[in-house]
Amino acid sequence: MAGDAQAAATAAQGSPEPGQAAGPVVPGLPAPGRCLVMGVVNVTPDSFSDGGECFAPAAAISRGLRLAAEGADIIDVGGESTRPGADRIPAAEEQRRVGPVVRELAAAGLTVSVDTMRAAVAELALDAGAKLVNDVSGGLADPAMRRLVAAAGVPYVVMHWRGHSRTMQDRARYDDVVREVCAELRSGVRAAITGGVDPALIVVDPGLGFGKLAEHNWALLARLPEVSRLGGGPPFPVLVGASRKRFIGRLLAAADGTPRPFAGSDDATIALTALAAAAGAWCVRVHAVGGNADAVRVAAQWRLAGPGSAARQDDMAPERTASQQAPDQPDGDVPG
Repeated sequence: MAGDAQAAATAAQGSPEPGQAAGPVVPGLPAPGRCLVMGVVNVTPDSFSDGGECFAPAAAISRGLRLAAEGADIIDVGGESTRPGADRIPAAEEQRRVGPVVRELAAAGLTVSVDTMRAAVAELALDAGAKLVNDVSGGLADPAMRRLVAAAGVPYVVMHWRGHSRTMQDRARYDDVVREVCAELRSGVRAAITGGVDPALIVVDPGLGFGKLAEHNWALLARLPEVSRLGGGPPFPVLVGASRKRFIGRLLAAADGTPRPFAGSDDATIALTALAAAAGAWCVRVHAVGGNADAVRVAAQWRLAGPGSAARQDDMAPERTASQQAPDQPDGDVPG
């Protein structure tokens, strides 16, 4: 199964666009030969980044169409806030929020992902036309998620996660954040593959801001190739979600220590996008698409023009085969 999907990925990659470096490819998703841009559509009344401006379905659909026109390759639709301290909502409410938005955006020909921790919501979204499941819990919040994704045969984002929003920051304790995040991601990837998910369809996400302090986020960003390989082994495509997160606002704080407002960190997010894409990230998840769409193209040209570019293009490109279905590090590496 893994070999077939990897062959499909190779066939799908084709030639990069003129002037662009080759990059990781996930079967069934866009493959432009550069880092992808995922535009965020929060169908919530309490999002940290936009204050609920897209809570109404019509507003969310309009935003998705606008982000695609600005250059987003994927539109990520979520109906449950995962900001620190947020309470969960009922599954039925989450389904009510995302269903019509996913359906309309998919019908418009956009590549849509669903940002959810619930299998029932993911199933509804896939039926409505979503092509990717973006699970911030990495399969830990709902054991049925892995079975659903395996049966659907769709790409699956496994994010590093240590608990729900209400308590996650209480668990932001690490001796070596990169080593521990890689170990815990290995465990999540292994569980997904054991549950039947094709390894060629797995994307990993270090979970910036989820159970992490600012210094943890910066360390993970600085060592993305290591995260891609989960500390050692064949690489997985990496999704980076730094946009408008609090650690950027704190870096850019005013002289009195007041953090930069969320929307005021978009320029810094563009800088991070360029750095992440140059390091080989598969996709960046952002709120303001235009500048980030420019940044990934600049990064692709940078990689293509630099010395040793061919080697760098392979740094984080999938190499998984049927004999490499799961990370081979021992279970004891995963912190208890």
